[in-house]
Amino acid sequence: MATRVRIHYHRPDRGTTVFEEHLVLDRPDVKVTLLDTYEGKDAFAGDRLILSAGAPVVWFVYPDLCRDVGRFHLADGTFTGWYTNLRAPIRMDGNDWYCTDLFLDHWLPADGSPGRWLDEDELHAARDAGLVSAADLEVVWRERAAVEAQLLTTWPPGIAREVGLRQALELAAG
Repeated sequence: MATRVRIHYHRPDRGTTVFEEHLVLDRPDVKVTLLDTYEGKDAFAGDRLILSAGAPVVWFVYPDLCRDVGRFHLADGTFTGWYTNLRAPIRMDGNDWYCTDLFLDHWLPADGSPGRWLDEDELHAARDAGLVSAADLEVVWRERAAVEAQLLTTWPPGIAREVGLRQALELAAG
C-alpha cells in the first residue's frame, strides 16, 4: 500500500487547501502522487472541460523545480491532457508537503492540439495586488521559459507520459 502524503497547497488569493494523496513513486528527481478524487468544481481551458469533479489526478512533483505536472481526467477516467502548475519552491516535511501556487499554468491537451498558457490575467492581478513578490515573478518567468524551451521536443517530461492512471492505481494498491 502506498504512503499517504498531505499536500498543503496555498493559493495567495484563496487560502490553503490540503490534499491527501497516495505517494506511488518516490525518486529523488520526481515524486508521483495519486489524488483519488478531485473534489473541486469542474475545470476548463477555454470552453474545454479538462478536469471534472470526482476525477482522479496523477501528479508529478519535481522537488528541485518550481513546477508540477498533472495528468488530468474526467470522472470516468478519460485522460484529457497535462496540466503544468508553476509554483514557489516546495517544502517537504515528512509526509506533509507545502507549496504556494504562482498562478500561471500551462495546458497541453491529450488529443495533440496546441497547448496554451492559462491564468495570465490572474498572475497580473496578483502582482498588482501585491500577492506575489518580485522573486516569485522571477520564478514564474524562469519556469515559463524552461517549459517553453521543452514544449516542442520533450514536454511533458517522459515520466508524465509513461505513468498513466492505471499504473498509478496499481502502485497505490501495492
